[in-house]
Amino acid sequence: ANSNQMLLEAMGLHVPGTAFVAPGGALRDELTREAVRTVLGKPTQFSAGLASEGKLAPSGGSVVREATSVGAKCRPIGQIVDERAIVNAMVALLATGGSTNHLIHWVAVARAAGIVIDWNDFSALSDVVPLLTHVYPNGSADVNQFQAAGGTGLVIRELLDAGFMHEDVLTVRECGIREYTREPALVGSSSSGSLLAWHDAGDSKDDTIVRPVASPFSPSGGLKLLQGNLGRSVIKVSAVPDDRHLIEAPARVFDSQEALLAAFNTGELERNCEENAARGVVCVVRWQGPQANGMPELHKLTPPLAVLQGKGFRVALVTDGRMSGASGKVPAAIHVSPEAAAGGPLAKVRDGDVIRVDAVAGELLVLVLEAEWAARPVDLMPDDLRQRNGIGMGRELFTGMRRHALTAEEGALSWM
Repeated sequence: ANSNQMLLEAMGLHVPGTAFVAPGGALRDELTREAVRTVLGKPTQFSAGLASEGKLAPSGGSVVREATSVGAKCRPIGQIVDERAIVNAMVALLATGGSTNHLIHWVAVARAAGIVIDWNDFSALSDVVPLLTHVYPNGSADVNQFQAAGGTGLVIRELLDAGFMHEDVLTVRECGIREYTREPALVGSSSSGSLLAWHDAGDSKDDTIVRPVASPFSPSGGLKLLQGNLGRSVIKVSAVPDDRHLIEAPARVFDSQEALLAAFNTGELERNCEENAARGVVCVVRWQGPQANGMPELHKLTPPLAVLQGKGFRVALVTDGRMSGASGKVPAAIHVSPEAAAGGPLAKVRDGDVIRVDAVAGELLVLVLEAEWAARPVDLMPDDLRQRNGIGMGRELFTGMRRHALTAEEGALSWM
């Protein structure tokens, strides 16, 4: 949800600076009213002098804006979301170490707008876009601390000034994306209520949370594309220790998240790690993709794997499922495509196969002789798992959607 807010702000689809204003306060209430005014074409405006010159107030100053009956028409989203807006969102995601879910979601958003992007595009941007924030799971700070340290305004200003974001874009406001480098505040009051003012975000108030482009936490966004004979996948390494960027170890195959948790709780998984202490263990969790069961979150896998890594074992995860923002210090090759349920390579992996997860070289490989691998049959999803995934709690209604779902890299769409 936090990443959604950041990306919508970067696309100019919010009232500027509203993403992380806490609910329940006077400022949030006034921003809600401002959103309504914007939709009605009567947004709060700059003073006449500044508006006519197309300028914001000087850096560090504030502009008090008064509601006017003559406002620009609210722009439909179809006029705003173009290639430049999509790229701005991708850049903001990478600069903030946001949720890996958006490697699926924003592919779908783009396709709905008639724009095709894929993981190659995210990977190419990640190589050059610096990481500017240390917010969970990349750091210990929460989103409220991020807001207090400078928030979206600071990040967007840094990215615009450094040329990483397109400035020639349309937004829901007349003044464009540069207006989103400022923070809202309440000043005084009028007959219709408090007045809104926007001021420059200024420098970072805490450089352990937000930094400028000149001194980032990392020169790259920390997202890597992996590919090989196990398919294509992504890995987020912004919080992974450098010595865990390459794991080459025997596989332990699980058909569900629950099966891995059971193996951990009984101590079986730790014994597997002890038996392969020098190399470690690669946990393969399959049947978790869009066609298999709708691609649920696998948050529960992070704590047990982190415990094993904390004990000194080398562990990694390979899955056709999602990990969202929870992916952190444990190397996790996620969203593997094509998925096992579609006959993808994960359906051929067996316990003991050596798997290489290499975030440095961008490789996801099973080290099995080519002839043996080609001859190995593709496993089918177990009947009990298929039944559990498709029956009950209304799941039957979505059978057709699962059957026709595209790959994760194609946005997991079921209507194209």
